[in-house]
Amino acid sequence: MEMPAPNSEILSRKHELLTRLRAVLPDDAVIGDEAETRVYECDALTAYKCPPLAAILPSSTQEVSDALKICHDMGVPVVPRGAGTSLAGGALPTADSVILGIARMNDVLEVDYDNRFIRVQAGRTNLSVSDAVAEEDFFYAPDPSSQLACAIGGNIAMNSGGAHCLKYGVTTNNLMGVTMVTMDGSIVEIGGAHLDAGGLDLLGLVCGSEGQLGVVTEATLRILRKPEGARPVLVAYDSNEVAGQCVSDIIQAGVLPVAIEFMDRPCIRATEAFAKAGYPDCEALLIIEVEGSESEIADQLALIRQIAERHNPIEFREAMDADQAARIWLGRKSAFGAMGQINDYMCLDGTIPVSQLPYVLRRIGEMSKEYGLGVGNVFHAGDGNMHPLILYDANKPGDLEKCEAFGADILKLCVEVGGCLTGEHGVGIEKRDLMVNQFDPVDLECQMAVKDVFDPAWLLNPAKVFPLASSHGRRMAAE
Repeated sequence: MEMPAPNSEILSRKHELLTRLRAVLPDDAVIGDEAETRVYECDALTAYKCPPLAAILPSSTQEVSDALKICHDMGVPVVPRGAGTSLAGGALPTADSVILGIARMNDVLEVDYDNRFIRVQAGRTNLSVSDAVAEEDFFYAPDPSSQLACAIGGNIAMNSGGAHCLKYGVTTNNLMGVTMVTMDGSIVEIGGAHLDAGGLDLLGLVCGSEGQLGVVTEATLRILRKPEGARPVLVAYDSNEVAGQCVSDIIQAGVLPVAIEFMDRPCIRATEAFAKAGYPDCEALLIIEVEGSESEIADQLALIRQIAERHNPIEFREAMDADQAARIWLGRKSAFGAMGQINDYMCLDGTIPVSQLPYVLRRIGEMSKEYGLGVGNVFHAGDGNMHPLILYDANKPGDLEKCEAFGADILKLCVEVGGCLTGEHGVGIEKRDLMVNQFDPVDLECQMAVKDVFDPAWLLNPAKVFPLASSHGRRMAAE
């Protein structure tokens, strides 16, 4: 995948840059050694790598501001990085850029149970936010599969979701405010500890902007009371299309489970070998979880069973206790790691109308045969957020290129049926040149004009989101 050529002038001024950064940051927070910067050469999209010019690890909003002022003054691009779990290359550096990692910014700053919010530094991990309020029976709803490692700042950048987003929404639905530093070092407060801010919805603009507008350093998040109870069921089918139709029927019936997850046979086999969750031998399975009081759970599961049985399931398994519930979820939570044990893969993130699930699953199967590459499907079926895992051999010449072409065709299919290129992983580098398939030139120009306002020199997270020729041209014009 093509990246812009490094700016030779910036490379030649590396010593000056490091000297100035060390004047405002602790010595151990500035990494300039070439071998040490290789730690930051890629994120979870490991097919593409590029060591940065340097990396910095600030511990506060003020340190971020001081560092950005220096980079802005010297015309040095900056790539914000959360925990590096991005599957779309969102934190991939360029050779002339500085990685700004927020991992050291992980404190809880304030908790208010009466008004149901928590304020944290943006480097705090997703799961640890819920851990911080668990003793008072509260939780933070968005739960990406990488929640053990992923950072809140990265969640905000990509508008991340998770298994329970069907009921509780994604990050934007649970974000109340941010502290953000723009490229020139200005510190701005957007939103706050209240339901809605007046004026323009700048918070909605920032959430999902992929580090293009500023570096989020603190976040005020909505926390919720834990439900009275929750119970998952596992439903197994002998066809992907039938399982997809069952999901569509459940949503059409007006039932709102907290989660509906889908796994097909390749993923089931991999997770059974890896996690031994005790899944049945089937082509596809659904994990459906409902919550509420015992009577509410019983009523919802009765309707779900009725709908599921219209499609002749191989098995309908209801968790009877906490251990059985954990085992139902075990394979799903282990799926990405399990697939990585058997093959290199690229994980996609297209979103489609739920009614199109049967058709899209069939077409993915047909395209898999056409390209000669295997596919494992594991995804948030309730809101149509597809996660096809395309299997390829990184050591086989031409396989990566074939995988990229296959992935592009799947994402184009998602747009064709009324969906979009990304549900929660972001555009990054993976989908930037497919943006023209979803947006016309006027749409893209409007989006780039917003970036012009926040980052006129186009120094933040270069070569991402927008078609490479457009973003590179914009940056050159600003110099």
